[in-house]
Amino acid sequence: MLGLLQYRLWFGEGGIREFNDIQARADVLDGTTQTLKARNDRLAAEVVDLKTGLDAIEERARSDIGMVRKDEQFFWVPNVDGSHGPAAETGVITP
Repeated sequence: MLGLLQYRLWFGEGGIREFNDIQARADVLDGTTQTLKARNDRLAAEVVDLKTGLDAIEERARSDIGMVRKDEQFFWVPNVDGSHGPAAETGVITP
């Protein structure tokens, strides 16, 4: 009788093996959820910034559309990674 109970505990429905499988799946889903939550938080902050600040709108216009102010000169340099300061990031130099 004890052997049958042990078998059900370890290998039966609702046993320790099934619990471990469910726990592993929950851990994977939790990691995915945390990644998506961080992404959502970044997007929400960007939306708030776009709604309230003009700097974010200007940055978006410069990077996505290539807008340049009248007092600036735009220089496009191909194959620049953008890690050499703000002029390299925007491609805009203010005289």
